[in-house]
Amino acid sequence: MTDAAEPDAAGPAIARARESVSAAAAELRAAGARQETLAELVPERRVLGIPRAARMTPIGRVWRLGVLLVDADGALYETGRVVRAERPARKSIPAAAIAEQRAYRAAAVKGGIAEGETVDFGARRLDLDELGRDGASGPLVLDAASGDVLVRWSPTQPDALTPLDAYLRDRADLLVHPPEGA
Repeated sequence: MTDAAEPDAAGPAIARARESVSAAAAELRAAGARQETLAELVPERRVLGIPRAARMTPIGRVWRLGVLLVDADGALYETGRVVRAERPARKSIPAAAIAEQRAYRAAAVKGGIAEGETVDFGARRLDLDELGRDGASGPLVLDAASGDVLVRWSPTQPDALTPLDAYLRDRADLLVHPPEGA
């Protein structure tokens, strides 16, 4: 594995990665797989002295495939935070983390996202050209020895790597054919 790759040597691996992502998007689109809303969080702020609550602005639809998000055009994103849009409820809040999660859920509804919709935000678009130059982009790693693009599917385990094409096939299959009871 390498942290930096030869740009010319990375070309075929990057081309195969683009093909794998496009094939996954086409399969998911053809199967009518469940999509989620990709949104941008607009933090609380004042406009002309009037406070405006935080809100999420929808920017697209994606399929969540573990640590990766794929849109219909074949763009790839690193999964950020995920919430379900929910109206604010007046409940006692035992922990700051729970209060923060509830605030994100309310921000999604405030931004016009339908209640109950799953929302992905804080997602970073992955640049396959950067992967070719630097040998890594988010959870993607270029293995110069094998010429494969790998996915780090667990951020806490440095050796939790699997080939991108196999990862996308497996995750897309799970989304199209979820296990019974899921």
